[in-house]
Amino acid sequence: MVKKSYKFKKEIVLVIAIMFTYITTSVAVAPYNNAARAISYSYGSSGNIVLEIQRRLKAWGYYEGGLDSSYGYRTYVAVKRYQAANGLKADGVAGDRTLTSLGINAGQYAGRGGTTTTTTTTTTTTAAKKTTQNQDVLLLARLINGEARGEPYEGQVAVGAVVLNRTRDSRFPSTVAGVIYQPGAFTAIVDGQIHAEMKQSSINAARDALNGWDPSGGAVYYFNPATSTNGWIWSRPLIKIIGKHRFCR
Repeated sequence: MVKKSYKFKKEIVLVIAIMFTYITTSVAVAPYNNAARAISYSYGSSGNIVLEIQRRLKAWGYYEGGLDSSYGYRTYVAVKRYQAANGLKADGVAGDRTLTSLGINAGQYAGRGGTTTTTTTTTTTTAAKKTTQNQDVLLLARLINGEARGEPYEGQVAVGAVVLNRTRDSRFPSTVAGVIYQPGAFTAIVDGQIHAEMKQSSINAARDALNGWDPSGGAVYYFNPATSTNGWIWSRPLIKIIGKHRFCR
């Protein structure tokens, strides 16, 4: 009888020890689980949360585009303006702090397209590609407009071609947005010229570049020798000169 009681007590102690280990481990890793679940919405995202971001920003006067559930250039600019006005890091990315400030609970959209949309049908995939292409045209046009308006049309297309050449080069990001917003890559981002009044020629040049015209001859760099202060850029092999820009490998 004593042996059985002793064995029973040992089993109880073992169970308590296991439960204690489970509870303390769960508490310890909880912050990491929450961090893993953190989701941010940025250029190229889509879904119901993006729609809600657009709806709220439009109601508050930050967003001027249509409510299309697609995180394009206008949404990026609106988020950035909202962040700057509300003491948040103005990076154009709707992360946890920005969503909380907007009063959006990502969890309530679970299962309803709340995260970045993954297309599963041919029709949806085609629509998503078309949306991305339209976003790329607008963003590339803004970059061309900020960097090369006033240049010969061929030179404007060449600037767009440099962006696209970089997306195919492993040294650079693989998307148009990634290349354009790579820190320090383009003066127009730094000095705000990307927001300059749009010229129709910039839109046309973006379309021509996206359609495959590359007057730069495969360049991945260009610079204006009259304004450049970067000595390294002069070491790049010259391909051609168009207008005020030197296009290089």
